[in-house]
Amino acid sequence: MWIADLRLVLPDRVVPRGALRIEGGRIAELAEAPRGPALDGGGLTLLPGLVDLHGDMIEKEVEPRPDAAFPLDVAITELDSRLAASGVTTAYAGISFAEAKGRGHLRSEDRARGVIEAVARLRERSRVDLRVHARFEVTNPRAEPVLRDLLARGLVALVSLTDHTPGQGQYRDIEQYVRYQTRAMGEDAAKAEARARARMGAPPAWEVAHGVTALARAQGVPIASHDDDTPEKVRLMHELGATISEFPVTLAAAAEARRLGMATLMGAPNALRGASMTGNATARSIMDAGLLDALAADYHQGAMLPAVLGWARAGLLPLHEAVALVTCNPARAIGLVDRGAIAPGARADLVLLDDSGAAPRIRAVWRAGRVIYSDGWSGQAAGTVAEAA
Repeated sequence: MWIADLRLVLPDRVVPRGALRIEGGRIAELAEAPRGPALDGGGLTLLPGLVDLHGDMIEKEVEPRPDAAFPLDVAITELDSRLAASGVTTAYAGISFAEAKGRGHLRSEDRARGVIEAVARLRERSRVDLRVHARFEVTNPRAEPVLRDLLARGLVALVSLTDHTPGQGQYRDIEQYVRYQTRAMGEDAAKAEARARARMGAPPAWEVAHGVTALARAQGVPIASHDDDTPEKVRLMHELGATISEFPVTLAAAAEARRLGMATLMGAPNALRGASMTGNATARSIMDAGLLDALAADYHQGAMLPAVLGWARAGLLPLHEAVALVTCNPARAIGLVDRGAIAPGARADLVLLDDSGAAPRIRAVWRAGRVIYSDGWSGQAAGTVAEAA
């Protein structure tokens, strides 16, 4: 079945009035004019489903308020619905193995294992292709056996090496760290500073990181670094096997990542707001320097489309290049060659969009040719597209 009268966002250009045919869950054919019986796209914009390599929202769904834990099935299903409604068709849910804080804590090893196992159990019934991004804190060697077990069982799709020790990385400015803790966590400033300075001497367990990354590479699991602040840190992460630099906090770190052939990933909320929450490099500055490869949801999946469409409207990037930051670029960075682009043979992961207003409105989303979200748009029947596939 054809869908006609679409503004098609292709990898290299935009087709103002095109058509697309879906068959067997894939894009079978493209045309710049309707062919045969077709559903009417009404001149709406069609772009690939979004690929999010780093979304932290799952922890907020599991525990929306302190000590108010929700059943895992409920939390993951709710996140799945939110992602689909935001146009995300492939998502890597960030799950942290932070410093041990006792059994049952949101970021403790046992809790992280439970969330990851629940994601795996629910994958087949999820609307989006939901995968696990395990965030290994290098100052927490206790997490190694848990992560090794999960990797060996094939439950982890991406490993990132994180170090949130104050005095370096994201929190290299102690005053910024204290301001963030007092503003976001309600912590007393004096206590936050005392705790930060006590943690500054915590030695990273690099020998453990070597073991974790060796196992990840053996399993074919990609590795990312996180909050790189210096070229030296980027080189260390690259030696450990990292191919993605998440949220580099300085231009120098982003430039070194590019020199080493690593993909640079920044947060869509940073791009949308035009600022980093902790006073570090902005996504715009990384983009202006020609060093930006992709944007991720970070802490809000709804920021991805408005961020790239806003940059396109402002004339900072052509529309197809802006859209690539949340579609084909992250897909290629993670090694997913079957999605992220509107092209013959690609998976029919698609987002139908009305971008005529101040904020984009998603009308329908397909994953592998099946409708996973609709706001009621019928296109003279959105469901028919899935059935015809």
